[in-house]
Amino acid sequence: MIVDDETPILHALRRLLQRHFKPQQLGVEVCADPLHALQRLHEVHVDVLISDYRMPRMDGVTLLARARELDPRTVRLMLSAASDFGTVLAAVNRAGVYCYIPKPWSEPQLLADVRAALVFDPCAVPSADELERRRLEAMEPGITQVEWGPNGEVLMPGHLPTRPGRL
Repeated sequence: MIVDDETPILHALRRLLQRHFKPQQLGVEVCADPLHALQRLHEVHVDVLISDYRMPRMDGVTLLARARELDPRTVRLMLSAASDFGTVLAAVNRAGVYCYIPKPWSEPQLLADVRAALVFDPCAVPSADELERRRLEAMEPGITQVEWGPNGEVLMPGHLPTRPGRL
């Protein structure tokens, strides 16, 4: 389920997901009103809930926190143009958000986040490493997304790994 008060965003996200997932893999329901979305969550189980942060009548953190109370198995993702630390921190602490997706989103990253959310078990106890990763992501979104080279080196964006020379 995707919740955003901007219908063009809802339609764009639905089209993107329907282009990359078969109907038997992923059904997409959209809601422009967070209160209506909350009502639907009382009626149906959703595996993944993506909510915008700023909406009239109820903010996304409140919606995601209530969704967590209704069904802790629902994986919750926050979509927002707001990038201030307080917003991210509230999403993580109050709603147990699995992932923070910035607006405008990167299509490959959003698809990767949805795929990961579909296999994630929010009821599993996170490891110490995962808790630290979440803490770092909450403070600085994207900081844990690192590309590693074949020899364990960190790759800079746009750089290809080089092979060591021989004498």
